Amino acid sequence: MASTTETYTLPSTPHPSRQTRGESSYRPKKAWQSRLSFLRSKQPTGSEEQLSRSNTRQSTASSRKDEWWRIHYFQGMINDIRRRAPFYWSDWKDAWDYRVVPATVYMYFANILPALAFSLDMFAKTKMSFGVNEVLLASVLGSVVFSIAAAQPLVIVGVTGPITVFNYTVYDIIVPRGTNYFSFMCWIGLWSLVMHWFLAITNACNGLKYVTRFSCDTFGFYVAFIYLQKGIQVLTRQWSTGDASAYLSIMIALLVLGVAYIGGVIGNSILFHRIIRKFIEDYATPLTVIFFTGFVHIGKMRDIELQKLPVSKAFFPTTDRGWFIDFWHIDVGDVFIAIPFAILLTILFYFDHNVSSLIAQGTEFPLRKPAGFHWDLFLLGLTTGVAGLLGIPFPNGLIPQAPFHTNALCVTRIVSDDDESEAKGHTRRVVDHVVEQRVSNLAQGLLTLGTMTGPLLIVLHLIPQGVLAGLFFVMGIQALEANGITQKLVFLCKDKALTPGSDPLKRIERRQAIWYFVALELFGFGATFAITQTIAAIGFPIIILALVPVRTWLLPYYFTQAELNVLDAPTASKFTMESVGGVHGDLEIPVVGEGGENEGRSSLEDGDEAERGEVGKKNDLEPSSSMPNRGAALRRTSLLSEREGMELKSLRTRSRSNVRPE
Repeated sequence: MASTTETYTLPSTPHPSRQTRGESSYRPKKAWQSRLSFLRSKQPTGSEEQLSRSNTRQSTASSRKDEWWRIHYFQGMINDIRRRAPFYWSDWKDAWDYRVVPATVYMYFANILPALAFSLDMFAKTKMSFGVNEVLLASVLGSVVFSIAAAQPLVIVGVTGPITVFNYTVYDIIVPRGTNYFSFMCWIGLWSLVMHWFLAITNACNGLKYVTRFSCDTFGFYVAFIYLQKGIQVLTRQWSTGDASAYLSIMIALLVLGVAYIGGVIGNSILFHRIIRKFIEDYATPLTVIFFTGFVHIGKMRDIELQKLPVSKAFFPTTDRGWFIDFWHIDVGDVFIAIPFAILLTILFYFDHNVSSLIAQGTEFPLRKPAGFHWDLFLLGLTTGVAGLLGIPFPNGLIPQAPFHTNALCVTRIVSDDDESEAKGHTRRVVDHVVEQRVSNLAQGLLTLGTMTGPLLIVLHLIPQGVLAGLFFVMGIQALEANGITQKLVFLCKDKALTPGSDPLKRIERRQAIWYFVALELFGFGATFAITQTIAAIGFPIIILALVPVRTWLLPYYFTQAELNVLDAPTASKFTMESVGGVHGDLEIPVVGEGGENEGRSSLEDGDEAERGEVGKKNDLEPSSSMPNRGAALRRTSLLSEREGMELKSLRTRSRSNVRPE
């Protein structure tokens, strides 16, 4: 558990050491200013390598004055490295925290088991071209490279559902022509490497400033349904073994879903002692998988034949070939036919990986270290090319595993309301900080590499496919719970009379605006999901990417800006988005002095601080909703009044009995 200190300070209050700097009047600090003080405390005094967010913002503002067509080659990658390099040593040193242990264990199971289930699809639909070892090696490649060299090491990289669809769709198109599948996939990877590097060099990630929760929620909704669909597909295969095997697998899947989900609910409740509660939350899913793997061997269930994971020889490809692909054994014409496939793959990875990075560094996570999208896109091109040469699936950022990883690294605390407040005795759970480090990502990758050994492959072969289906259901439902589309649908289904006035969606006068907004998101999800069920599935990245200009330029014609501010928001904070030039349409707001109004503050700043528990609702500290299962966002957008500021200052001086670590 995270260590505690004798005094707890709220980020929105001034630090005592800063009150003696000769300032004529106190100015309340913004969220980025508190992060800047953290960055300076981590670096040697007087170091020229210190990052100043004000300088970064000035350089960003000056770059915006250039003509839109002018490209500063390599500038994005250079700035990413300059911002992140001073924190490289602390990325390893900060891993000395207990939160790294449960995060590593959870991500090992949450990454490897769905990937193995995806390998079943590719194993069957590509005639054993890809198997367990290929998927494991792809996960190892992504985790090792990105944990060591990436500017955003919290992002989990591995084999995703969309790339599974891409792989077997290419197989269905190319193999009937007599083209060598692995050589063709290798050329797709090499062409895509060139395209990724071109995008990184030309600072193409600056386009992420237009990406909001509208497109992220739609894509996340699609990925969540892919997980649910894959779970059902795994269960339908069990009838090939027999009715008893199928029904037992369904029972096991539902039990895995129920037990793992209840474990998450207990972790966010007030049941038991906090140590027991946190243990259940951290290890519910891994222990559930282990328990039900052995559960099927109890009593008469041991006599029922269940389908297990197919495995192959340790450290060898599934088919009779070497690890290096002879990419020159292909017709010249097929080399150029691979270019349009590589374009589609690049579009998919540009959006999928960057959205994974955005969600993993969302506004609900109080991150203190800068991001680097351009450099990570360059690394993604490298891993794509290497994966093509090795004949393994192309790895990229994982949804929902990436935000689950960040959420697992969150250190939370329980804050009790002041005895003099109206909500006396009420407690709320807020995120204190995130353990930002590289070890958990690297460790789960090395554990995956160890899984390729003979003894652990035998253990993998013991896991029933019904357990994998249950894990798919768990992750799919958890992802749906945290999705903005689901939250809006729940709001629309609520009784108006019983809906609390603090709900941000209540501020929208036109209720039909919420219906139309959700309908557009569901239409984007439906179009993406529908095309993936056809032979044209390879073109689904284009639909996903088209959501961005629709949100940026078409929706403002029907929705007012006030409605869009509530219905939609930037996925990540301005601090994270500095790597890509800030947030589209966000203006610089002057600092308001003490006693001033908050009208000049941007909605992004308000939401950013609210999600860290730094502000409360009008005339009272707003209690936070209990955090749903991993990845759920705490989304509150209320403002801080003068009275609340005084309450927070008084709360800061109270004893530890009112603030307890969680």
